[in-house]
Amino acid sequence: MSRSDDLPFDLRSLSIFLAVCEAGGMAAAARRMGLTQPAVSLAIAELESRLGAPLFDRSVRPLALTTAGALLRQRASALLSEARQIGPMMREASRGRLSLVRVGLVDSLSRAFAAPLAQHLAARADEASVYSGLTSAHASALVTRNLDLMIGVDDLGDMTGLERWPIVAENYLLAKPRGSRPVSSVADLAALASELGFVRFSARSSTGVDIDRHLRRLGLEIPRAMEFDTPYGVSAMVARGGHFAITTPLCLYEGGGDLSTIEFVPTPGPQLRRQLTLVAFRHQFGRLPADVAALARGILAREVAPELKKAAPALGAAFSVLGSDGAVSSS
Repeated sequence: MSRSDDLPFDLRSLSIFLAVCEAGGMAAAARRMGLTQPAVSLAIAELESRLGAPLFDRSVRPLALTTAGALLRQRASALLSEARQIGPMMREASRGRLSLVRVGLVDSLSRAFAAPLAQHLAARADEASVYSGLTSAHASALVTRNLDLMIGVDDLGDMTGLERWPIVAENYLLAKPRGSRPVSSVADLAALASELGFVRFSARSSTGVDIDRHLRRLGLEIPRAMEFDTPYGVSAMVARGGHFAITTPLCLYEGGGDLSTIEFVPTPGPQLRRQLTLVAFRHQFGRLPADVAALARGILAREVAPELKKAAPALGAAFSVLGSDGAVSSS
């Protein structure tokens, strides 16, 4: 008796199904696979029975896929492709290397860490992919197993089976043109917004969501006039003058450029803070997640923190590299 959680197919039946799709008929598929036509027909019939849906329209020649068949073909190709990689991956693992590692990197870390990360992965894997972008997209990709590791502002705390390695914490700061109105209260910030344009991070980003939530907490409704997905766009607009923003030290470092025309002050109200964390599925990549997190901390402490302090004392004070236990590192 089959259990309710049994898979409705096996890899062999999926392979036969795809062969029929590619050959356009069961006889042609049988010849291609070295099977008899009755064996192929039986495999397809059993697959349809277990799935509870017809996969082919047998009233036309060559065979045409039904809607269910088209959906299965799309998914089956991906499943078989993954399955065929297991053998090579196991052989690579036996000699201490990984076949493929895919890492999602929050875009505010790209300038500081993308190249060192790629070099580190090249020594550990035959193929490495580093994707820079929004944490929300990387979190979805990790959950669906389209990423292996991610570093971002969402540690997926509501999910079990993950390992988490804290990397850095930083306070949000108000970035405004030098010589503009002093800001030490919510009323000052409201007055500044009446004089200068407010450059936002896109609401598609976790940073943008955090900032919008903070402004609502302060009771401020600042018109949405200009927003960017990338840190560079935000810092560049403030540096040009006539605009202000709420941002973080890493976002400003990522944006690059001359920060001498920008003044940085704490945001009014409760302190707004974010933390970047490396997240991976537990026990799947050995020491790699811990090693990547340690590498990131080292780069940030040795290279990024001194540059931030040199650019502006307020940036250095708002930036803290974390230890593996989440405490602020003394280095």
